[in-house]
Amino acid sequence: MDTATSHDMTELFCQLGLPDSPEDIKRFIAEHKPVPNELSLPDAPFWTPSQQAFLREQWRADDGDWTLLVDQLNAALREHPAPEDL
Repeated sequence: MDTATSHDMTELFCQLGLPDSPEDIKRFIAEHKPVPNELSLPDAPFWTPSQQAFLREQWRADDGDWTLLVDQLNAALREHPAPEDL
């Protein structure tokens, strides 16, 4: 039986204590990208200590409930071109 919990980006932002509407999420990403590739996502300067701890914990738990979403957020905040710019 699969007991994995499925979350979405709105729930991740809520878990991080951030505004979580789709517009808020887009704004957050736009305001904070690009995170330099040599900087680990939890080490970015815009996180609070509790947000950093949560992100680190989730990355260590390879199969954690939030791992996939943290990876997606990490990718969204990096120095990648927008798909429409490819």
